[in-house]
Amino acid sequence: MPDWKPQQRTDELPKAAKLFGELANRTSQAAGDLTFILALLTVIVWAVTGPMFGFSDTWQLAINTGTTIVTF
Repeated sequence: MPDWKPQQRTDELPKAAKLFGELANRTSQAAGDLTFILALLTVIVWAVTGPMFGFSDTWQLAINTGTTIVTF
């Protein structure tokens, strides 16, 4: 049976672990903000260009491809 150790408290973490945690938090927040902005811009481009191209099959294929790329 493995030994059980209680989880270390945050204020007891080494300086490097605190720095890494802060860096990870900031990176995830920036990535989330960037993802939201890309999604918003995609919707705006979709809304503006649809009527311009008459919602053609080619336009729909381009928009679907673009949204798939943004999603992945």
